Amino acid sequence: MLRAIFLLLACQLAGEAIHRITSLPLPGAVIGMVLLVGWLALVPRERPTLTVVTGWLTAHLSIMFVPAAVGLIEEGPVLSRYGVGLVTATVASTLLTLIVTALVFRWAFVRFAPEGEA
Repeated sequence: MLRAIFLLLACQLAGEAIHRITSLPLPGAVIGMVLLVGWLALVPRERPTLTVVTGWLTAHLSIMFVPAAVGLIEEGPVLSRYGVGLVTATVASTLLTLIVTALVFRWAFVRFAPEGEA
């Protein structure tokens, strides 16, 4: 189990290092995930142990949100002052993202769908 946790953390660290050294326009976590997928393709014996560890981490994911919730509570004065604007910006950007995603998906489906499916 510790080996699988080390593998996850090593891929994360390597991804962050690659991001900072090369200035790639991808987050280090994404680069680390690609490294992890590559590692699992090369060393498939790691999959069962990694499955157990990731299942445990997913089951306890709510614990990882505690620091964010505490941070929100400590920022009460800022939220009371700018809360309406923050909520408005969050809702507007979420709706805009959904609309753009749907339009891009529709365009890609029409553009790249086989002849009989479009």
